[in-house]
Amino acid sequence: MTVKCPGCGRMLEWSPANPWRPFCSERCKLIDLGAWFKEEHAIPGEPALDMAEDSDADDRDRQH
Repeated sequence: MTVKCPGCGRMLEWSPANPWRPFCSERCKLIDLGAWFKEEHAIPGEPALDMAEDSDADDRDRQH
């Protein structure tokens, strides 16, 4: 079976011989990972609380 690399669009064979699947190369895999780190990709859903906001709320709860 052949699939398109989600990074560059190159067609590649989906097989155990490709250690980077679904990507065509380690380069495409790392570019995609970098995009997740820079928050260029996201999974739809409710925004997560900021950790600082969450700890402030915990502090307020303990004071009452």
